[in-house]
Amino acid sequence: MNRLVNPEGLPEPIGFSHAVESEGRRTLYVAGQIGETGDGEVAPDLVSQFRQALRNVAACLEDAGFPVESVVRLEIYTTDVSGYRENLKELGVVYREVFGHHYPAIALFGVKELFDPRARIELVTTASL
Repeated sequence: MNRLVNPEGLPEPIGFSHAVESEGRRTLYVAGQIGETGDGEVAPDLVSQFRQALRNVAACLEDAGFPVESVVRLEIYTTDVSGYRENLKELGVVYREVFGHHYPAIALFGVKELFDPRARIELVTTASL
């Protein structure tokens, strides 16, 4: 049986769960997280959205009892690859604020659009214990 993880303080999930914990080997699949706060506000720029999305991922991990070091894969989807490149140094600082020096397998995908038109970045994460 899988356990749905929907931490307080994140936007109410409608039609998805923020994360799913799988039985057996403990695995947590975190749904796409954008830079949206629990009150529905979306950060105004790419770096701020990345920071909030990482915080949302971290909230899912913490709520399910997974340390950030358990993250094995992080997929980054962005509608602004050039903006991501231009802000790479600052994005690295933001990443380390939340994830420290834990670097899982990471992939970056440039996409035409994301489901929420306010979003410029979305993170999909898998963690395993």
